[in-house]
Amino acid sequence: MVFLRGQYWDIFVGDMDSVIEYTLSKFADDTKLCGAINTMEGRDAIQKDLNRLERWVCVNLMKLHKAKCRVLHMGTGNPKNKYRLGGEWIVGIPEEKDWGC
Repeated sequence: MVFLRGQYWDIFVGDMDSVIEYTLSKFADDTKLCGAINTMEGRDAIQKDLNRLERWVCVNLMKLHKAKCRVLHMGTGNPKNKYRLGGEWIVGIPEEKDWGC
């Protein structure tokens, strides 16, 4: 299981889901992209969603706070794939506090 977490400005995000294949959860100023990844095809699909999210942000003249984006790998035997947002690698973390749920 992989959770990708990042910040965005909370304006006009209603159509953000339309470009994403995996689960996208939105909170006040927080977005989470998550999915169960157990194949390289799944890894590629998550990366494509990140690419789509980056394009959506650019088209809508918004900005992601990439320094606050994180990857949370869960489960035993997780290959801990690496992901990019734009040209930057997203930092992996072992745990995360979730104040939004």
